Amino acid sequence: MSFINLKDKVIQVKIVYYGPGRGGKTTNLEYINRRFRKQIQSEMVSLKTHGDRTLFFDFLPFDMGQIKGFDLKIQLYTVPGQIKYNATRKLVLRGVDGIVFVADTQQQMRGKNIGSLNQLHQNLVGLKESIFRIPLVMQYNKIDLRKQGIPVLPTNILEHDLNSKLKVPSFEASALTGYNVPETLKKIISSTVMSIQRKLS
Repeated sequence: MSFINLKDKVIQVKIVYYGPGRGGKTTNLEYINRRFRKQIQSEMVSLKTHGDRTLFFDFLPFDMGQIKGFDLKIQLYTVPGQIKYNATRKLVLRGVDGIVFVADTQQQMRGKNIGSLNQLHQNLVGLKESIFRIPLVMQYNKIDLRKQGIPVLPTNILEHDLNSKLKVPSFEASALTGYNVPETLKKIISSTVMSIQRKLS
C-alpha cells in the first residue's frame, strides 16, 4: 500500500517496471528521466548487482491533482531482469501500488516473457498481493525491430500469451524511440491513483 506522509500531506505511490532481462525496463526509465526532467525530483539511482541493476527515482506527475487534499509523489522502480536476482525483485516489489510488465516482442523471448509473468504472479502471492487485483499495464516493447527485419511476435500472440486472463490495458512500444512510453506511464499512474482512491474511500 502507498506510503502516506501526514506531516507533508504527500501520498507516495510506488510503480515497478517488471519483465525479463534486457527487455527494456531500464530503457523505459531512462527515456522518462530525459523526457520529463522538470517533473523529476531526484537523481536516477542505480543499485548495481553483479551483471544487472535496479533503478529508481521520484517523479511528480502532471495534472493529477490531489487525493483527499494530499499531493502525489510517484516513485518509479525497475527490477533486475536476470532470474538469479529474484530475491532482489521480491524486495523491490514490497509495497508496490502498480506494475508495468515490459515484454520483449522478439520471437526468441516468447518463453522468457511467459516465465517472467509467472514469476511476477508467484512473487506477488508471496507478498499477499494478487496479479488480478493490482493495477497492471502490459507493454510490448521493441516493436521498432520489425522495421529492421528482426522476427517480432505479433500482438495477438502476445495478448494470448500474457493478457488473455488478465485483460489489462496494453501498448505496443519502443522504449528506445519513446513510442508509447509516456502513454504506458500515464495509464499506469491513472489506474494506480484510481485504485488508491477506492482504498482510501
